[in-house]
Amino acid sequence: MSLELEQPSLLEQFETLIQTDNKLHIREFLDDQNISDVAHLIEECPEHEANIIANMSVNRAASVFKILDLSFQKSIIHELPPNTTASLLNELPADDRTDFLEELPSNVVRELIKLLDPDERKITLSLLGYPENSIGRLMTPDYVYVYPQNTIEEVFATIRKFGKDSETINVIYVINENGELLDDIRIRDFILNPPDKKVSEMMDERFIALHAEDDQETASDIFKMNNRVALPVVSKSNKLLGIVTIDDILWVAEEEFSEDMQKMGGTAALEEPYLDVPIFKLYKKRIIWLIILFIGETLTIVAMSNFQKTLEHVLVLSTFIPLIISSGGNSGSQAATLIIQALALGEITVKDWWRIARREVLSGIFMGITLGIVGFFIIYSGHQFFDLFGEHYILIGLSIGTAIVGVVLWGTMMGSMLPLLLKKLGADPAASSTPFIATLVDVTGLLIYFGTAFLLLKGVLL
Repeated sequence: MSLELEQPSLLEQFETLIQTDNKLHIREFLDDQNISDVAHLIEECPEHEANIIANMSVNRAASVFKILDLSFQKSIIHELPPNTTASLLNELPADDRTDFLEELPSNVVRELIKLLDPDERKITLSLLGYPENSIGRLMTPDYVYVYPQNTIEEVFATIRKFGKDSETINVIYVINENGELLDDIRIRDFILNPPDKKVSEMMDERFIALHAEDDQETASDIFKMNNRVALPVVSKSNKLLGIVTIDDILWVAEEEFSEDMQKMGGTAALEEPYLDVPIFKLYKKRIIWLIILFIGETLTIVAMSNFQKTLEHVLVLSTFIPLIISSGGNSGSQAATLIIQALALGEITVKDWWRIARREVLSGIFMGITLGIVGFFIIYSGHQFFDLFGEHYILIGLSIGTAIVGVVLWGTMMGSMLPLLLKKLGADPAASSTPFIATLVDVTGLLIYFGTAFLLLKGVLL
């Protein structure tokens, strides 16, 4: 029986190598690993992060650098010597380089741009000139283009000459002498046609293009609808400026999702990983919403004070206040979450508000009746088994049950309509966060609860 020796982990192998200080062996070892494994190694050994990047071939170092979190990227650039930083930044794809630079202070950006080659500097400054969160910031100028008069044989010659530096060659772009986009053709179409066939014979002029000034979320939706790995970016005059690839869109989608989740949790969006955000900055991001919600909850006190006499006569009503307001808040939060997600996925638009309202009214009624029945049987069971709620327990149970129906219905409507209203006004629907919905429904829910109790118990207990 043979025993297999356990292989040392990547971290253990690296720690053994780093002690030898043999730069050639370290480089060979790092260049032989998967990009994602090296990135994970940097996360495990932050004290060696700059050494790891510096001891890799520049093209692989750039591939690792662009998938690291921003905090690691900043730290590495800070520790690397200027000549290594220059090589790394020049090797980075233009879109990834721009994405990194836009997160840095302007004085740091100015110094780093000085390290770029003239051509790369020109491209970077051009991309940085587009509005923040625009598609122009995502695009790369590394693509292959041809002209209508080219033959397929000439197209392949162009691909062999320029394809190595291109972000992708899955799609080849056709432009005219003025640089205007005429068409995009998949590489397989060139492969499956004879070499002497001209590009113009293959064109159908049906292409989808993005505009440089459009919001990045627009690109995400278009990629999703058209199942593309890359899309061209054009100016207002239809000049081909660059392309956006699916890997950049996936990063955008992840950032948007994180931002929406933070807003829905009742805090301003964080631009950095949670552990890298300074405490005071984290405090500022959260305290504004807490103040707004705190002031909003004071309206609950106002509502309760207006029904003070009602509470004095029927103390049992105060017992069910948490039950009532939580039912409304929970139903509102559910509806808001569903609508915000559907808006983000493009499943609904503001124009669908009437259909959404009808569905939510029905849902609210069904859910409210179900919870109302449960609430009534809680009162009934409490009286039967524990002799609670007095001789008028049936009326109290009806009041509680009816109020729950009204509060749940109201919460559902508020939760579904408020995101649509914010979207219509041009605001972020995620800003109608679940805590905000819950606070709003708390106040109005109390009014519904006490109003219902007053009407049903008037002349009996009131």
